[in-house]
Amino acid sequence: MEWLIGIVCLVLIVLVVGGWGVSVYNGLVRARNGYKNAFAQIDVQLTRRHDLIPNLVETAKGYIKHERETLEAVTAARTRAVTAQSAAGANPGDPAAMQELGGAEGMLTQALGRLFAVAEAYPDLKANQNMMQLSEELTSTENRVAFARQAYNDSVMAYNNKREVFPANLIAGMGGFGQAALLEIEDPQQRQAPKVQF
Repeated sequence: MEWLIGIVCLVLIVLVVGGWGVSVYNGLVRARNGYKNAFAQIDVQLTRRHDLIPNLVETAKGYIKHERETLEAVTAARTRAVTAQSAAGANPGDPAAMQELGGAEGMLTQALGRLFAVAEAYPDLKANQNMMQLSEELTSTENRVAFARQAYNDSVMAYNNKREVFPANLIAGMGGFGQAALLEIEDPQQRQAPKVQF
């Protein structure tokens, strides 16, 4: 009879520990899926941003013919940003991909800033209805990117906290839940959105 009580107690302990392990594992999966979904929102806004830029360059091209280098810099920075976005989208949270994306987006922001600074010298371009509309859409998109990036970084922090606390870190290590990286822009000058004023 005592051995039966011992077996029942052992089975209950195994069930409780197993249930706890499943609960922690499922929580880690939900947190990982949460930051991946948050990155998908960044992806949508970056795609919108990248889609606006060729129209902006085309509109500016007719007015600032002598500023070819600036236009080429914007186009090259956009190409790099699109490539980095694709790589980051394939593996959200990967430290190298997030660092590359942050750097590429920072360079694009700087190139756009130079374009808008040059555009200031061309009153006809500033008055162009298409340029004003594109600039307004770009400003709106920049704000959306900032909000989406904040939501992504919050999700990554929640996931990383969940996977690092004891005893959940034991399940995270066995389950292959690696650390996710924040999307940060390293250069303080790159942190500023391009100033769009038309």
